[in-house]
Amino acid sequence: MFLVMGITGKVGGATARHLLAQGKAVRALVRDREKAVDWARQGVELVDGDWNDAAAIERALEGVDGAFVMLPAIWAPSPDFKEAKGVIANYVKALTKAPPPRIVALSSMGANRTSGLGMITALSLLEQGFRNLTVPTAFVRAGGFFENFLYGLHVAQGGTLPVYYDPTSRKSTMVATNDIGAEVAKLLTGPAWSGHRVIELGSMVSADDVAAQLGEVLNLDVKAFAVPRAEWPAAFEQLGIPKGQTGPAEAMFEAINAGWTDLGVKGAECVAGTTSARDVFAAALKAATA
Repeated sequence: MFLVMGITGKVGGATARHLLAQGKAVRALVRDREKAVDWARQGVELVDGDWNDAAAIERALEGVDGAFVMLPAIWAPSPDFKEAKGVIANYVKALTKAPPPRIVALSSMGANRTSGLGMITALSLLEQGFRNLTVPTAFVRAGGFFENFLYGLHVAQGGTLPVYYDPTSRKSTMVATNDIGAEVAKLLTGPAWSGHRVIELGSMVSADDVAAQLGEVLNLDVKAFAVPRAEWPAAFEQLGIPKGQTGPAEAMFEAINAGWTDLGVKGAECVAGTTSARDVFAAALKAATA
């Protein structure tokens, strides 16, 4: 039995699918059972609660062979990242009281740094918070998700894919969520290890590469366009981030553009992704037109 946090999201869902495909039993901590009804039909054991409840996390950990944990994505965190700190504290409390044989935690490229990361700061705090756990722990530092470019299926019809990567030719680490799920499942079910591991997951890809692959799927000539820095706040507000709270998202992309999420941090293991942006676009387009 393996605990999967965030099962109704992309990464948690991908992890559960890979575990179920291996014939493994899966348990999930869910706040809303209706959102997880499809998982229950597939045999996933549902435990009521969420990451804000240490006691619920502890219940979900009882008797498992391993646990996949992650933080909720918060695009407009408090200045002190109190939301992430609260979840991390709950995890540490529960993992200390009911330690599983192994833990796999979703982190991010760049989380080895402790400042100037914007939203990625939450994952740096997660790694720091788990540092004193004695349970074998693997931090999967994933690159940027190809799925974050799926808006391109709708906006690139005119031949332009607006991005925050500047220059658009610069490569940074990117990965498909399916590959993250596959690696997490492999770590949970594979050979045991001791201590802490760091796995950098993804391949070096540029926004130009992504735009070209999107164009292949849409049968269009698509070019990446770097949104001017001065227009970032307004653009993020259009995505739903409240006015005046876009700073963490802006800082995250500034860190990416500065090369802070490149592969090759000393002591980390590197695992390349096998799913391309093209694969992600093609699957999404097929699903949308089915």
